[in-house]
Amino acid sequence: MTTDFAATRAQFLLPEGIIYLDGNSLGPLPRAAAARVASCVTEEWGKMLIRGWNAAGWMDQPSRLGTRIGRLIGAEPGSVVLGDTLSIKVYQALASALDMVPGRRVILSDTGNFPSDLYMAEGLCRTLGPDYRLVTVAPEEVAGAITEEVAVLMLTEVDYRTGRKHDMAALTAAAHAKGALAIWDLAHSAGALPVDLAGAGADFAVGCTYKYLNSGPGGPAFIYVAPRHQDAARPALSGWLGHAEPFAFDLHYRPGTGVERMRVGTPPILQLAALEASLDIWDQVDMAALRTRSIALCDAFIAGVEASCPDLALASPRNAAERGSQVSFRHAQGYAIMQALIAEGVIGDFRAPDILRFGFTPLYTSDADVSQAVAILSQIMASGSWDRPEFHARAKVT
Repeated sequence: MTTDFAATRAQFLLPEGIIYLDGNSLGPLPRAAAARVASCVTEEWGKMLIRGWNAAGWMDQPSRLGTRIGRLIGAEPGSVVLGDTLSIKVYQALASALDMVPGRRVILSDTGNFPSDLYMAEGLCRTLGPDYRLVTVAPEEVAGAITEEVAVLMLTEVDYRTGRKHDMAALTAAAHAKGALAIWDLAHSAGALPVDLAGAGADFAVGCTYKYLNSGPGGPAFIYVAPRHQDAARPALSGWLGHAEPFAFDLHYRPGTGVERMRVGTPPILQLAALEASLDIWDQVDMAALRTRSIALCDAFIAGVEASCPDLALASPRNAAERGSQVSFRHAQGYAIMQALIAEGVIGDFRAPDILRFGFTPLYTSDADVSQAVAILSQIMASGSWDRPEFHARAKVT
């Protein structure tokens, strides 16, 4: 499969005069999504009413779209299902994995992990009792910290701040060698680079769809359970849609078959309609070509910024094989600089304490976007125009 990235770019609604380098935080609107959601509202919800669960196939959407996402993350058929939020899916995966490794009480993660994942682990440990604990180490120290005490290794493959990429296959193998299970958060991987869950031997994986997969703000999360674990994994959040027969209305929970048991609440049908429109674009994409294009865009941005903005320090790995599809730079006044950039039509984002973060999404990021963004950033740094009071005022979302 060859990928025409000019054609995929044309399938997104990109505001005139905006260079969008924040798809790693919220993907832009696929042009077909508005009509698809409108049809879901008027033709399905409006005309079918509750019959839409059967007639429009709403009940099967979490599994059907999960299979389509599975292609992008190297998952076996029937091993991915959608629904709920990423934090809920993290909790489910953790609880199930801990239950499968009796006698061990340690969750190992790293200090670069997304805080919400760590919060979920802390909360679960409190629920399970004082013998359970979360241990975090520096990202580069993870391999050496996997001991026979560890029950679960829980990592985000691509660091949300720096873009540093873990070696999924190597760390999963290291966990298995010590008798532990591996959970991977793919929030900054799914749609950003090729992932091979099956090939890496991952036990569980989770991810969101509103970043690179463009399902819109609040879009549903997904969970992967390796086929070899699907009969053993017991969901701690045993919701009614994960029941073997939801409409039998049993008073006691009986887990559904396979990954279906990881369903919890009612699926967000309107968001799934938006995601379906985006996946129609993804069906045109070769992931190897996407990765090649991503590396080229990121390398060009790094070279341009380093040549023209000496006050910015590269925070991402220089070696493309060691990073995802984002580039981060450090500066003590990173927040103000980013606000100045946004005011000039270049949208990235800021992560505390000092990270300017730029996401590169080949589906709609062009070479011209990269060169123009570098030129605008260079001008802002050279002129000091970022140092205006309005650029220092902190908003709720950074």
